[in-house]
Amino acid sequence: MNKTLLICDCLGTQAIDADALSAATGLECSRLHTSLCDGQIDHAAKAMAGGEVMIACQQEAARFADLADDLGVPVPDFVDLRDRAGWTADTADTTAKMAALVADAARPAPAPKTIDVTSDGVCLIIGASGPAFEAAEKLADTLAVTVLVPDASDLPVTSRYDICVGRLARASGTLGQFSIRIDAFQQVIPGGRGAPSLTDPRDGAQSTCDVILDLTGDTPLFPAPDKRDGYLRADPHSIPAVADALLAASQMVGTFEKPLHIRLQEPLCAHSRAEQPACSNCLNVCPTGAILPAGEHVSIDPLVCAGCGACSAVCPSGAISYDAPPVDHVFRRISTLASAYRKAGGQAGTLLVHDTHGAEMIRLTARFGNGLPAHVIPLEIDALAMFGHAEMLATLACGFADVDILLAPKSDRDVLQAQADLAAAIGAGDGVTLLDISDPDALSDHLFDRAAPANRVEAPILPQGSRRQITRLAAKALQPDAEMIPLPDHAPYGAVIVDTDACTLCLACASLCPSGALVDNPDKPQLRFQEDACLQCGLCAHVCPEDAITLQPQLNLTDAALSQTVLNEEEPFACVECGSLFGVKSTIERITEKLAGNHAMFANADAVRMIQMCDNCRVKAQFHSQDNPFTMGERPRVRTTEDYLSKRKDH
Repeated sequence: MNKTLLICDCLGTQAIDADALSAATGLECSRLHTSLCDGQIDHAAKAMAGGEVMIACQQEAARFADLADDLGVPVPDFVDLRDRAGWTADTADTTAKMAALVADAARPAPAPKTIDVTSDGVCLIIGASGPAFEAAEKLADTLAVTVLVPDASDLPVTSRYDICVGRLARASGTLGQFSIRIDAFQQVIPGGRGAPSLTDPRDGAQSTCDVILDLTGDTPLFPAPDKRDGYLRADPHSIPAVADALLAASQMVGTFEKPLHIRLQEPLCAHSRAEQPACSNCLNVCPTGAILPAGEHVSIDPLVCAGCGACSAVCPSGAISYDAPPVDHVFRRISTLASAYRKAGGQAGTLLVHDTHGAEMIRLTARFGNGLPAHVIPLEIDALAMFGHAEMLATLACGFADVDILLAPKSDRDVLQAQADLAAAIGAGDGVTLLDISDPDALSDHLFDRAAPANRVEAPILPQGSRRQITRLAAKALQPDAEMIPLPDHAPYGAVIVDTDACTLCLACASLCPSGALVDNPDKPQLRFQEDACLQCGLCAHVCPEDAITLQPQLNLTDAALSQTVLNEEEPFACVECGSLFGVKSTIERITEKLAGNHAMFANADAVRMIQMCDNCRVKAQFHSQDNPFTMGERPRVRTTEDYLSKRKDH
């Protein structure tokens, strides 16, 4: 059964061409309602009871969801056409934009992956006596409260919550599983008359709690404190801030679903090999400290991870990828928006990427201002920082003329700017813009005042494959005549340059290369390289004993980058005993020249000759040599019964 699109002009405040929209989307459009959520809600009920529907109203989604529950039918899909396309000062036809938004909303979203987090409401309050005890009084009926104060002055006499004195030396963990250490720890001794007495102070007291309320006003206990679940921090001198923190703390009891934002494939990680450092991009950008080294790869604590997505954008190998939703879902959404907009007659569209903060700005400028231009198509995602250079390039190569990223107050600007710079170097040019605008009217004015963009590709791509593959595909579409694109330092694409005069073909680089870009040839001394696989992690340069390797960041768009090329090779040495090929001829000759007659172990011709033998022949020659260090004395004669009997006769 085909899905029906229920449309409404919201009390006559927007124009929707039902016939044109139906032709553009392939969906059957209802007649144009004017008050579908109120006076004509019975029409919505009838349509929902009759089959699958999509309702072109996001504002009243909760009302329609309740209606579906009353009717016992599935909750319909929703698409916001009014705020994003209908309410606009642009006089151009918005049908193509609406068609793109409908196509995006019709795409099924993958089910989120979550993990349960349980909090029993054990709360630790830290701070000075006044604000800490006031907060404890308000929370004691809801949470199991312990107050930690720095000194023993003005301790109240109460049994509603626990009190201790000391200094919080360390805290780790997240909601439901904080671990703390307290130095100079003293507990209140129950009973007695007068002021409460305390136990003797001791260092290293350890405990756990579910929630931490920090009213010290000092340095936060954790990096990116606003992203640490269960850690609430407020200025003790701000009554509204403390009130908000108390309300939030009172709600942190029960079982919660924590989204699993990031997917880690350890075998692909290029963090290190053989205790030699390589890639640390994710470690450098993680704001919460959720990513830590774990041998040859990194580890991610899913409970500490706040889902900013920066690690996914900077990971060169794809070992880390955003998973809420997956990265390939974002690529498909971009392609769907571009394709639907183009097929509906849209020209030179701009993709406006934003998060929930940007969504609110769009709603405000639509209701009270000029809204968005007809050619600006918004794309809401959960984490702006995951929108890296691959996504930016794919947007342009899919057919959009520009991509704007609307920053939020807490966006990771450094990561996004670095990714935008890399995209510009690869082929985006001036097509990527970071909009650091916090005023809705200023946003609308900027978008309307900017000159109309022009399409950048003649044949849009279909973004499929890994982020690296999509980057290469997009670069070829944006720069069809380019073969080699120079890139800035630390770009994740490039070549390995080998000084053949210094290289001894020890192949340490090939044995440790995490991506397989550098490989050996089992048949002869040869170092091979596949540029498309190189992550520019620098491990090969770090481990090279001859300092013969340098990195050259670039993007090779020729087919040569997809195949192996020889960086260095030499003639193998023929074993002087059996003639089999082994090692490198120049190396064997150099070692022979250096050791023959100059080292005590190679003072005679037979010892020198062993240098020029393969492994098998060398072992045989060593075993049969007169000065074999492994030779033992004559084997003792086996003792017999007669030997034992003769020994007894002697006694």
